[in-house]
Amino acid sequence: MQLGLTVGDSLERIDALGEHADTGAEATPDLSVDFVELGIGEGVDPDSIDERRLERALEHAGTDLCVHLPFQQVLATTVPEIDEGIVAYQRRLLSWAGGVGAQKAVLHATARDPYDTDQRPVFAEQLAAIADAGRDAGVEVVVENVGHQKRGLQLSVLANLARETDTAVCFDVGHAYMEDGDDGVERFLKRDGDLISHLHVHDARRRGDTHIPIGAGEIDYSLVTDHLAGFDGTVAIEVFTDDHALLADSARRARATLETDDSQ
Repeated sequence: MQLGLTVGDSLERIDALGEHADTGAEATPDLSVDFVELGIGEGVDPDSIDERRLERALEHAGTDLCVHLPFQQVLATTVPEIDEGIVAYQRRLLSWAGGVGAQKAVLHATARDPYDTDQRPVFAEQLAAIADAGRDAGVEVVVENVGHQKRGLQLSVLANLARETDTAVCFDVGHAYMEDGDDGVERFLKRDGDLISHLHVHDARRRGDTHIPIGAGEIDYSLVTDHLAGFDGTVAIEVFTDDHALLADSARRARATLETDDSQ
């Protein structure tokens, strides 16, 4: 298992990891991460990113790189010309990501109308085309469940389309909980856990709080242990805080959830 941290679109947060490491391991020994997940294309064109600074920040922090593709950009519409433009845009972003050595790229499973069953073949075509663009760039595209959002595809629909297009899944535990509670988390893991290559871990409360430290919410993480113990993919802590102690605690809990006795 590789453990990482989402950093939004901020190179400063990557710098902070390196600066924190310079203070010594005693402060927060469990915060060391294998990669960061950098948001690209959402308000900040990647061509404007200082690649040399990014490379230095990653080297200083001792981490590899994954990226998150634009979260507001839907994947499929009812207009062929727009859909072609979406694929071209994502292809450009993936080409940039491959050029800076990104391993994986997270793509939200969204559509203009996710409940329009007639549009699901279009979504599948779009997803397959973007996944192919990732392969061409040397980046694995992983499609993320966002069924709790207005334009997000439901968990079961996402699983079927990911399997149909041979696309790996980024399973966001908190998003699944917000969509259908612990039942939704367990159902996906039990039936479609084999699709998962990348995890987003954080906690949530049904009243609307999400992306809070693991253990601060209501998610039964023993369900994740039951189905994914020994997971050998990538796991990104997606807790919306810069408090290193809270991030370190979530990292410790994520390791305890996913590592087996043999891998510890």
